[in-house]
Amino acid sequence: MKPYRLLFLSVLGVFWVCQTGLAQPADSTQNHLLRKAQAKITAAIQGSAPVIKLENLTAQQQFAQDVALQHPFFKQNLFEKDTNKPLRNEIFGIYQARPTDFRSEQIAAACASGACFRVEMYNYPLNITTVGLVNTASNTMLDGYMMNQTQPNIPAFLKDVALEIAVNAPEVAAALGFKPSTDQALMSDTKTALNQTRCERSKHLCVAPTFIKGDRALWAIVNLTEMKLVGVRWTNVGTPGPAPKMTERKFQNEEITEKYCTLPLSIERNGWKMDYIITSSDGLQVSNAIFKGKPVIDSAKLVDWHVSYSQPEGFGYSDAIGCPYFSTAAVIAIDPPVVSDLMENNQSVGFTIVQDFFSELWPQACNYKYQQRFEFYNDGRFRVAAANHGRGCGNNGTYRPVTRIAFPAKPFTFSEWQNGKWTTWKTEKWQLQKPSTTYTKEGYQYKIQDATGNGFYMTANNGQLYDHKRSDNAYVFVTKRNPTKDEGDSDLITIGPCCNSDYQQGPEKFMSPPEAISKAHLVMWYVPQIRNDDTPGREFCWAESYINEEGVYATRTYPCLSGPLFVPLGLKP
Repeated sequence: MKPYRLLFLSVLGVFWVCQTGLAQPADSTQNHLLRKAQAKITAAIQGSAPVIKLENLTAQQQFAQDVALQHPFFKQNLFEKDTNKPLRNEIFGIYQARPTDFRSEQIAAACASGACFRVEMYNYPLNITTVGLVNTASNTMLDGYMMNQTQPNIPAFLKDVALEIAVNAPEVAAALGFKPSTDQALMSDTKTALNQTRCERSKHLCVAPTFIKGDRALWAIVNLTEMKLVGVRWTNVGTPGPAPKMTERKFQNEEITEKYCTLPLSIERNGWKMDYIITSSDGLQVSNAIFKGKPVIDSAKLVDWHVSYSQPEGFGYSDAIGCPYFSTAAVIAIDPPVVSDLMENNQSVGFTIVQDFFSELWPQACNYKYQQRFEFYNDGRFRVAAANHGRGCGNNGTYRPVTRIAFPAKPFTFSEWQNGKWTTWKTEKWQLQKPSTTYTKEGYQYKIQDATGNGFYMTANNGQLYDHKRSDNAYVFVTKRNPTKDEGDSDLITIGPCCNSDYQQGPEKFMSPPEAISKAHLVMWYVPQIRNDDTPGREFCWAESYINEEGVYATRTYPCLSGPLFVPLGLKP
């Protein structure tokens, strides 16, 4: 084994092993999947079309893949424009299309028979995802779009390749003190980054199989663009105790998928009327929300969870939440959404829709529980909130959930409270909530208003959500809704990297160059920044196991809730 360096970052609780030439040799007897992957790459590059096809498909999936790859839209980035050199592409996923994949009523009608499939292709050198919607009954591609600087969730074969690279890497064995097995790895197919490597600089596709040892987690960061290990990192995870047993999981997953992921459900209550559905990868989506006959929200959903550990190092996960089946989500819905009264001072003031998403072994280390919470008040107020219940992969994590709120399809003006007055935003932009941010006397930060004077004030969480005054410190992005591009109307794959500590969280790619938004159809993106804490008495974004009164293990959580509140214009506080 080549000599390696050890760098201890004691303040951060991070242990770093780095080495040059970390790729496992292609002729290693232990790396037969790696050799198979390299053979696939060679065959694709030398073939007539440089695309690695997905294998082990149903007949309909195979047909959808063939239709997509024959379409000119999917052929646009197969070769370098100037040199005609082949570019490595790979089909990552083929899924039965669902209502949240349709960007128009016409496409929804064409797919009513259930013959439509979503095909996702990744271009490695350009870091582009191409998505097509194929109707296998009519042998046509109904819709297609590309997303720059985005990466779909990896297929099962690449997950297995990453696991093989990780468990056979001498650096991993040296750090753990033993050679791990593949079934000891967690989060193996969740995308990651590692700053100052090509995972971050060149936007390479990287994942991080993670191994628990005692109260620490070892991250084996694998670059799947170059098919090699690029480093290992330690994080502190504490001692959570055993995970609760999850019974009848397969039955639960099937029931959730059938009842809550296939078609939208409708609810009419307390003056409100709306639809909701669990999406493939954007969590629970509320759509067509109307209050006393007036449209309020076209759609609201949670696109990504960006989880970063160790700010100087910059590594973590980009998580998606969604349905158990036919899904690219890393953390899935185990229980159905719950609709209940919203209580204040022992009185019902509205209702909530709450959806939980679990990792299978939560609250064990490197397992997550996320929650979406929609609040709808009898007076027309509403809140779009998200919560993390821990425990995650470290006690020094920063969580950045990316929420998208599309307002009704009519012209709105967006303004901020600045220097004692409302100042209108002329073009798409972003802004960070800071300690110096000023608010109206009612606590309002922004105003969204249509031509008739109707609309909402918005206030970011600034200590109202029982968070010990740990405010959201949120980035707010406002973009012009563009139905000709895919900027979130249909399900989005993870749109931003896990570990950027600045405004580059994903929505900024939809405002380049900035468009005019005065009197436009608007979309707001809300990205809070929440730091977890395992300090006794100040636990936040954390979970722990304990022995309850009945002498068995139970779970105690310390959720960190975030999210903006919208108040109708003219409503007295």
